[in-house]
Parts: sequence; C-alpha cells; structure tokens
Amino acid sequence: MLHIENIIFDLGGVILNIDNKKTEEAFSKLGAKHFNQYFGHGFAASFFRDYEIGKISDQQFINELKKMIGTPVSDKMIVDAWNALLLDFPIKRIALLNELRTKYRLFLFSNTNALHLQALRLIYSSEFAGADLDDHFEKAYYSHLLGMRKPDKESYEFIIRENKLDPALTLFVDDAKINVEGANATGLKGFYLEPKMEITDIMW
Repeated sequence: MLHIENIIFDLGGVILNIDNKKTEEAFSKLGAKHFNQYFGHGFAASFFRDYEIGKISDQQFINELKKMIGTPVSDKMIVDAWNALLLDFPIKRIALLNELRTKYRLFLFSNTNALHLQALRLIYSSEFAGADLDDHFEKAYYSHLLGMRKPDKESYEFIIRENKLDPALTLFVDDAKINVEGANATGLKGFYLEPKMEITDIMW
C-alpha cells in the first residue's frame, strides 16, 4: 500500500474471529433479558463501558451481570457466557501479520476487557504452540489497560503521540464504522473492514 508507514489493527472481527450472538444466546439461556441492548458495538454508557476502560474489577463486572440476570448463577457460568463470543485466529491472518511486519510498524488497539484478554490469549497460545499474540506488534493497546476506548478521540491521540506516528502515514483498520470515523477525526487514514471482508483482501 502506497504512502503508509504504520498500521494500527483492531482485534475482534479483524484478526480474531468473534460472534457476539454466541454471548447474547448464552446470557439469554442464563435468564438475562434484552442483553443485546447493552452489548455490542456502540452500546450505551454503562457498566460495560466502565469495564472496558478498567474502571471496575472483574468481580464487580460479574456481580453486575448477576444483577441483570436476576437468578442465582455461578461466577464460572457468567465468565463462560461472557467469553462465548471468542472463536479463533485464522492462520491466513496471522501469516499476513508476519508479512506486514517486514514492511510496516504494526500496532494493535482493541476495545476489550480483562476477562476477554485472558481468554483470547489462551486461545492464541493453544493455536500457535505457546506463542504470544502481542509479539506481532510493536505495541498492543487494550482499552481496559489504557483507560480509554475507541472511538474517543483522546485514545487515538495517545497512541499517535506515544509512538511518534505521523497520522497521514498511518492506516487504522477496524470493523466498526464509528471507530473508523473516530480515527479519521484525528487525521489517521481510517479503513472500514466491511462484513465478510478479510484483511487479506486489502491490497497491501
């Protein structure tokens, strides 16, 4: 790709296969009503958002989900339902990252949380002989550790500033339009990965 020196990748739906419906269905089975109104791209400010920026602990988050369900369930049942959306890392995407690392500075920026990060790291490690996902990137940013999330402008600006990136030479790839729009607002070259499109389809 011409006139690009750096790439910031989203994680879920871009590198990691996810299926939000699996988590919605899992919580529905546990008794949660209208779970999809609180969960997914663009969800309203709530304890979900607080969890994604590290304002509340795992246990506080689990307790809030228990209140939503309203019937007795174990912590493990909550965690398993919450992690149900995490699927796999297609080999072709990982191979592409290895290739791109030889030509660009690569970064990761994911809206995620402590429970998901722990689970997805285990998935990656089991699929790739104990390897670490973060090793593909110069630096990986996770919203709950950063204390900021997409599409908030200050989150992109922090990454740009910390790594001395030129936004005009930096591509940001995400499968949520709102996050791409947020990136564009900071001068990054936002690329919206449309449904059913793969990062391997991009003309690098």
